[in-house]
This record gives sequence, structure tokens and C-alpha cells, in this order.
Amino acid sequence: MENSYKYFKRDISWLSFNYRVLLEAEDETLPVYERIKFLSIYSSNLEEFYEIRVAEHRGVIMKKQYADESYAEAEQTLEEITQEVNRQQREYYRIFTEQVLPALNKENIFLYQNCVPQSFHEEFVHNFFNEEVFPFLSPVMIQAGEIRTFIRDRRLYLVIRMIKRSKRLNDPDYVPEYYYALMKIPYAKVPRFIELPEHEGKHYVMFIDDIIRANLQSVFPGYIIDSCYSIKISRDADIYIEDEKAGNILEKIRKKVKKRKIGALSRFMYDRAMPSDFLSFICDAFGIVPDDLVVGGRYLNLQDLNKLPNPRGKELESKPLLPMRIPYLDEIGSVIKAIKKQDVLLHFPYQSFDYLIRLLMEAAFDPKVDEIKITQYRVAENSAVINTLISAAQNGKKVTVFVELKARFDEENNMLTAEKMTQAGIRIIYSIPGLKVHAKIAIIIRKDTREGLQRKHLAYLSTGNFNEKTAKIYSDIALLTAQTELVNDINKVFAILEGRICEATFSHLLVARFNMVPALIEMIRREIQHVNEGRKGKIILKMNGLHDKNMINELYNASEQGVEIELIVRGICCLVPDQPYSRNIRITRIVDMFLEHSRIWYFYNDGTEDLYMTSADWMQRNLNRRIETAFPILDPIHKEEIIDILRIQLKDNVKACRIDQHLNNIYKRDDNPVKTRAQVCIYNYLRDRYALDKQR
Repeated sequence: MENSYKYFKRDISWLSFNYRVLLEAEDETLPVYERIKFLSIYSSNLEEFYEIRVAEHRGVIMKKQYADESYAEAEQTLEEITQEVNRQQREYYRIFTEQVLPALNKENIFLYQNCVPQSFHEEFVHNFFNEEVFPFLSPVMIQAGEIRTFIRDRRLYLVIRMIKRSKRLNDPDYVPEYYYALMKIPYAKVPRFIELPEHEGKHYVMFIDDIIRANLQSVFPGYIIDSCYSIKISRDADIYIEDEKAGNILEKIRKKVKKRKIGALSRFMYDRAMPSDFLSFICDAFGIVPDDLVVGGRYLNLQDLNKLPNPRGKELESKPLLPMRIPYLDEIGSVIKAIKKQDVLLHFPYQSFDYLIRLLMEAAFDPKVDEIKITQYRVAENSAVINTLISAAQNGKKVTVFVELKARFDEENNMLTAEKMTQAGIRIIYSIPGLKVHAKIAIIIRKDTREGLQRKHLAYLSTGNFNEKTAKIYSDIALLTAQTELVNDINKVFAILEGRICEATFSHLLVARFNMVPALIEMIRREIQHVNEGRKGKIILKMNGLHDKNMINELYNASEQGVEIELIVRGICCLVPDQPYSRNIRITRIVDMFLEHSRIWYFYNDGTEDLYMTSADWMQRNLNRRIETAFPILDPIHKEEIIDILRIQLKDNVKACRIDQHLNNIYKRDDNPVKTRAQVCIYNYLRDRYALDKQR
């Protein structure tokens, strides 16, 4: 019998998350350039959403066979997406024009909102256009018919409507003919924002779009400019491999990456001020159907706002929380020596990522180290991690790197770094057919130092990638350990990745596709059993996404049985709160200066308190189609530390929202005079805790 449980649609839930990002731009307590940053993030997120998720639904409608969705379901979802995105776009431009721009003006920074410069800027704008912009313009006349000009994704275009100059223009019976042109903004040659000369203590900035608009007449001298509007498109950017088992997956992905820029259309965004007849002509000329249309404003591609000049400097930006040093590691000198003595917990970006680089560098030059194995999902360009591994290989260490080629939008970077590592003598293992490897693990294998002594290998397990760039803005937790059972488990995972074994049993580690899901179900049902026996049942789950219906059903059932469940979910959450079967479930969402990225599973277990850190979200893909790892926190001090952090996040009454049954983001405000902004409080908590450790 089918249950009566409800679930939010995945994509509508994600849009609720992105709207929460947009709300940060409305927060007047933040410095104005921090608010602008969130406008940029919102736009960038939405761009990727259309390139992947919307493109997938459109693929169903076009009868591509890569999604488990019916034609009718895809159409309905797209309709809901369009409705919600259009609503959010109206909010976006309201916040931008009515709140952010006035806030800039208060700081004597003025961003032009038209193409008519003030008299004191006319000469500068004219000269800048002629010298820096005009040589790079390549306008194309738009011809209605079979021949269509290709429009690139992620690029900003102007469409221009014109009338040919004629002596008959003033004749009462003359009906002028419209001509249309398409012009790409030369983004690679000129910045999106141009600083104009300061005037009377005020700073002025102009969109390059408007500088071009102000000089259109010189581009089309034989025409009279009627109007000009911005357009942009998004294309299907996902990579589909029909048969991963056949042939060379590296070459297949390489070919797919090259074709990404010419993928099927997923969004046509246009200025809402464009007249309907103008829009109809453009749609007809480029084969745009009504379902592709998304309403925008005068300025599109507003992810570029992260490049808006700041003539006032740091005073208008958020003061960064500088990564802290760890006294224990600094005093002992050697990270390897420290790990051999005790487990080490690292909190990024609150603490320095440098300790991981130091660990790998030590391993590269340590004569007692034989081998290093590591997974690569997303790494920084010109990665310090990769450069250190190359040093290790050049020093005679055996280095093995598992490279996940199917890491979306990082395929090209991963291929380039893999080639670089291969040239240095590193052994590269590429993607497993039908699977993604999302686990963030590494192992350092050491020699026997003296006869009769067992060698002590080291392992690194994390919730985040080996990426020094994202480690500054993503909140993640990593464990460095020499515990034999954990190290042996990691060795087994690498044996699977290397194809040496197909099956494995694990002592402590939970591994997706092996023992992860059964273990999770067992722990949830154990909490139910404790409640049924009159004891306390409590679960806290922190993750980025919750989508898997089977796991949601387990949580619904636990709630019905009286288990108290706290969910801290940043992004997609398909579980519906405030229902009879979810009355004991609360959903918290935190959006702040750092991207909440760590995944933590807590089970009360009658006071024993089982705690896991993991790379896995509760998405169908993570639990069923990926290699993920979850590792227990066994050290009582570390366990206390992470549980304290969870409690801080649940107490947040500044940046936290609860999600209601309508997917609304409702701020968790209360009457408590003590304001808990979780990320700031966590930083202070770790600072004070490690200061006490130093005193001890």
C-alpha cells in the first residue's frame, strides 16, 4: 500500500534555498559590498541551475532518455520553475534598485542606471568607447529565416532595433521598416564595469553595456536607433555518457566537454522592458519557444556584480575571519608526529588549510614514507595539493591519485591536472563506469622503521575537497588519524578504487554502495526502539541535500514514533515539515559568510552519542550511485567539540531560518537578548577552546 507522505519537488526546494541566498542582499546589517556579493552568488547559482536541472527536464520533453521522469511531469515542473524564478527575479531587481543602489549612493558611489552620462562624463564615455570598446565589436544583422546566428551561453548580448535613414521619414504615409542587429558584449577585452572620473567627491561606475548603448549611433551610422535591450541564453551543460563501460571514458568526456558550449537551449532571458513585437521577432529569428522565456531586467549576467569596483576599499566589505593556527600542531613542529600521538581535527575555514599541505609536504620528503594515495574530485587551479604530490613522486614516492572525471564543471581542470601528474610519474586511476567517487580520503603508507615494530600509516578523511581555494569559504571538517582500524578501512576503499577487490567489510567506516544505507537505517530504527522502551530518541543530521525518499520515509516513521529530529539542511530538502507524520522534525537552514558544507550525523543512542562525519548527502545519487565515506568520531574530546558546534548552529537566531510546509524561509528570531550568529560563534568557540588547550 502506498504511503500518504508528501515530498517537496527537488528543484522547487532548491529555488527556495537560492531565494534564501538572495535574502542576504536585503540584510542592512551587512556591509554593502557583502550584500552585492550575495546578489552575484544568487545569479551564478541560477545560471548553473538552468544549465543542469532545467536542461534535464527539457531533455525529457525532447525525448532524450537520460532522466527518470515522464513528459507530463517534466512539463509541470518546468512551469513551476518558471513561475517561481520570475517571482524571484522581480524580488531580485527590487532589492537591487530599491535597497542596494541607495546604500551605495549613501557611500557616494553611483552606478549609472541608464546610458545617458552626466555632462562631466560625456567626453570620457565617448573617448573610452572609441579607444577601448569599438575595435572589439562585431555586430551582426539578424535575418528572419533559415539562417540563424549562433548565440553562446553565459555571454551577454545586445539586440538593437533600427530604422534606415530616409528622406521620406517625415512623410505622413511612410511606413518605416525595422532592421535588427545582434551584438555580443566583448567581455574578454573590457571589464563589465568602468570607473568614471570622480566628480565633487563622488565616485561613478558605468556598465559597459550602457557605454555601448550611449554610442550605438556611431556603430550604425546609416540607421536611426529605435531601441536596444539585453538578452542572454543558458544551454545544457551536463555531460551524458550513454555507455560508460564501452571504450575510453577519458576520451568520451573530453569530447563532451568540447561540445558543452553548443548544448540545447535551456533559458532565454530578456529585458522585461522589451516590447512584445520586438520579443516576437527575436523569438522567431532564433527559434525561441515561450517555455524558454525568463523575464529579466535592464542588466543581465549580474553574477558579474562580484567585479563591481569598490573605490572606498575594505570599509565597505565584511571583515574576514582569519584562519586560526592550532597551537598543538605548531608546537610539535611535525604534523606526522602529531597524528601518530593523537587524532587531529581540522575545521575549515576557521583553521588553516596549511596543515594539510604541510602533512603532504612532510610525506613527500620523509624517508619513512613509501606511498601516498588520494582522491581528486575538485581541486584548485594550480593546486598546491597537486604540486606537493608531484614533489612526492619526484622524490621517489609511489603516488596514486584517483581522478573523478565526472565532477561537474571541473572535468576540464581534472583532465589537465591528471595529465600534469602523469608526466611527473604519478599513477592516475580514472572514473569508475556508472559511478562517481565523491569520497574525500587520503592515506600515507609508511615503512617499518625498526625490526619488530609495526608501521603506523596515516589517513586523512574529510567532508570537503582537497581544495585550498574553497577551503577559505566552505565550512568543512577533516580528521587526521593513525587509528589502525580506520586506516585499514581506508586501504580497503582504495583497493576497491584500484580494482583489486570488489567486495569489502569495514570495521568503522560506512561506505556508500556497501554498508552505509543499512547502517543508517539501523541507527534510525534503534532510536525508535529506545523511544518505544520509554527512553529518549534524538537525531541531528547536518547535510547539504536531502532527497532520497526511502531515507525521508525512515525519518517520517521515526518522527511518528516520537523520535526528536533536528535537520540542518543548506540546500535541497524534499522532506515536508509541519505534517502529522513530521511533527517531531524541524528543519534549519543557515546562509552566511561561509558556505555550510560539512555533513554530520548524530544519533543519541541512549546517551552513547554516535557521531559520524561524511562526504555524503542524502541524495539518491550519493547513497546509490557514488562512492562516499562516513567516518566515526571516536575521541571523546573531538566528539564533544562537534556536538557543541551542532548546538551552536541550532541556537542561531541571526542567520538561521526554519523551513515551513510551504518552503518559506522563516527567520528564527526570538526574544533572547543574546544574539547567536553561528559562524561567528563557532569561530570564537574554537579560538577559546584551543587557547585553553594551550594553557593546559
